[in-house]
Amino acid sequence: MIRVQLPAHLRTLARVDGEVQLEVEGVISIRAVLDALEARYPMLRGTLRDHTTRERRPFVRFFACEEDLSHDSTEDPLPAAVAAGEEPLLVVGAIAGG
Repeated sequence: MIRVQLPAHLRTLARVDGEVQLEVEGVISIRAVLDALEARYPMLRGTLRDHTTRERRPFVRFFACEEDLSHDSTEDPLPAAVAAGEEPLLVVGAIAGG
């Protein structure tokens, strides 16, 4: 079971409280987790990654085990602690401004 922590506005959109738990088949990667997340919560499609390119949205960041995975390949395996359900994958909305 993979654990995912979403920002508050996406939890509201998906109508979930707290952490999301997902079953993910095969290699546990960001792409596999996002595929499972969007399959279970179709209202999240397009919020984390572009509809066409499937690339991460510019102001979305992914963290796991105190590491920023945002610029890693979405095909790279996630840390073992995430794959084992010991640590969550954190989805964070970046803030920009001037």
